[in-house]
Formats: sequence, C-alpha cells, structure tokens
Amino acid sequence: DAIPEDKYSWKPSEGVRTASEVFMHVATANFGLPSFIGMKPPEGFDFRTFEKTATTKADVMKQMSASFDHAILAVRNLADADMDKPVDLFGNKSTVRGTAMLLVAHNHEHLGQAIAYARSIGVTPPWTAREEAAAKEAADKKK
Repeated sequence: DAIPEDKYSWKPSEGVRTASEVFMHVATANFGLPSFIGMKPPEGFDFRTFEKTATTKADVMKQMSASFDHAILAVRNLADADMDKPVDLFGNKSTVRGTAMLLVAHNHEHLGQAIAYARSIGVTPPWTAREEAAAKEAADKKK
C-alpha cells in the first residue's frame, strides 16, 4: 500500500514486471495455486490472463486483499491427513504440503521483490518506517 499509484507502472529495467504486474502476479498465484489443493478460484478466474486484469492501485489492492483471503482460507481448510497426498503441480510431482509451501515461498519471494522496488523509488517499507520512528522516539526521550 506504500507505493504511490504513479509508480505502479515503474519497473527497474526492461524485460521485468512493473510494480502493478508484480502485485497482480502475486494475486494470480494466491487465487490459482489453491486450485491444486481443492480450493476453487473465483468465478471467471483465468490463470493465464488474470495478471493483466487490474492496473489502478485501487483495483490491484482490492485483488491483492481478496487473493490473500482466498489463499489463507485454502490453507486453513487443509486436513493434516491430506498433506502427503500427491499433486500434479504444473506437470511436476508434488504434494498438498508442497503446494502449500510453494504458496508461502512464492509470497515471500515477491515480498522481497516489492521491498527492492519500493526502496528503488524512495519508499521505505511501512514496518521499517514504524521501527525507525519508534527508535527515534525512544532516543529522543533519553535526551
């Protein structure tokens, strides 16, 4: 949410996703990957085209929020007994557990990417800004 809308079309170089496309890529995976472990994606969702369906900050944030709700619900609904069941994940052998781990790892991979993008355009991640402000306040109180 910290990246301003006028930077949503920014990308660090040619051949990589814009900030908006990174966020929609994450939303695409959050809606799509759970389909491999029994959670149907939203009506009309298409894995191949969803990434390009939203470009405004409001629309991207709406899709991101809904996608995280979807992914969290999918993982919460998993039964321990099903974790080692086989899953064909894009033609690769995996398990329900492996698919859930991919979902988590994918989100963290792109969190790192989003942090790098934000820092590149002069935006401090909100949690870092809060920590820095708290540290400054504590230091000021000691003076």
